Amino acid sequence: MTFPIIPTARAAWLAALAAPLAIVIAAAAPGAWVLAPAAGAALLVLVLLDGLIAGRLDDWQLVAPADAEVGEALNLRIMADITHRNGSSVPEAALEFDPRLGSGGRCAMALQYDAETASWQSSASLVPQRRGTAAITQMWLRWAGPLGLGARQVSQMPGNTVRVWPDLAPIRSPELQNYLRDAQFGLIARRIRGEGTQFEAMTEYEPGMDRRRIDWKASARHTRLYARENESERNNQIVFAFDCGQAMCETVGGLPRIDRAVTAALTASYVALKGGDRVALFGFAQRPEVITPFVGDTRAFTQLQSAAANLDYHAEEPNFTLAMATLTARLQRRSLIILFSDFTDPTAAELMIESVGRLVKKHLVLFVTIEDSEISGLTDADPDNLHTMAMAVSADTLARQRMLVLERLRQMGVDIIEAPWEKIGYRLIDRYLSIKRAGTIG
Repeated sequence: MTFPIIPTARAAWLAALAAPLAIVIAAAAPGAWVLAPAAGAALLVLVLLDGLIAGRLDDWQLVAPADAEVGEALNLRIMADITHRNGSSVPEAALEFDPRLGSGGRCAMALQYDAETASWQSSASLVPQRRGTAAITQMWLRWAGPLGLGARQVSQMPGNTVRVWPDLAPIRSPELQNYLRDAQFGLIARRIRGEGTQFEAMTEYEPGMDRRRIDWKASARHTRLYARENESERNNQIVFAFDCGQAMCETVGGLPRIDRAVTAALTASYVALKGGDRVALFGFAQRPEVITPFVGDTRAFTQLQSAAANLDYHAEEPNFTLAMATLTARLQRRSLIILFSDFTDPTAAELMIESVGRLVKKHLVLFVTIEDSEISGLTDADPDNLHTMAMAVSADTLARQRMLVLERLRQMGVDIIEAPWEKIGYRLIDRYLSIKRAGTIG
């Protein structure tokens, strides 16, 4: 295999430094002007010879996983088999890829020799920024000769694609497993006695039980205290609705808000499926995009994961009227609708408030929004100059307008969760379990 020979940075610097020297020689000794082109030709010959003895590339390849999760590390590896390698400098590689896989869409790495495999290897760790299918479009490899003046370079299109999924790290975490156990939702679906609203059985009252569970009529008949055991409601319908519009595409903690919302929703849906409820996903922007059927088994969780991966990013305002009307038409029974959304000003929130108000008449609505830490930081900043003071006043105005919108939703009967992105998942699980225990869904 033959590869083009290119000059290195060292050769370029030598040529640049030789130019002033050639001018000085030509001015001092005009008859010696031929030395300048001779030196240039000699440098060119050295570049070619250095590149020729740099070594031969027999094979090289890129190893990349087919799947990754947004916000989680993605490890790529390049392996090259270079024979008759001469020179002290290490080979260099570069990659060009879809910006979904990392900011900038490019990365460079230096290869190191691995004695066990007798090959040159290097790895790079990327952090995917957005969900979707991302391609690694181009890769380059360059290795210099012993003089460091000439190098060989090769490029190819690897054809690797990486499917970036929602982040499921919270579901795999030991904290969630402990959380499930503390919430009495074990790893297998089972009936939960002592809570809920559906009557299960009578049991003799014991100290420590809630006195409100005492059945006084049954106690009078048996001349001892008896308490009712209730079963938590199951088979409730839970809909996770996602606003995929412009406000939800803004970043928080390094990732778009919609990705933070998807992670929280999938974590809560996993808990809901463990609890025997049925879950569906609904995503919308200018029009409904993703509508899944209800699933009621954890074995179908991958369907929810795949549907969430297809939620796209839109730099446009969402159509709440069309979205909420479509969702209402598809629901045949009272459901818990968990709506993830955000807004920038009260005017943009008016249609949302109106549409959610119609939804509350038939369903239980939980509105989830991520706390804007940037506004909080600007509001709490010390006003040491006029610019900082003006920013603080503007941020305080936005914060007050946000509070007014959320208060209007509360007055309509909408439950609200507003929390930092790193706490939104467990706040959502807490609220879901509280609603389930109260038996207010069905």
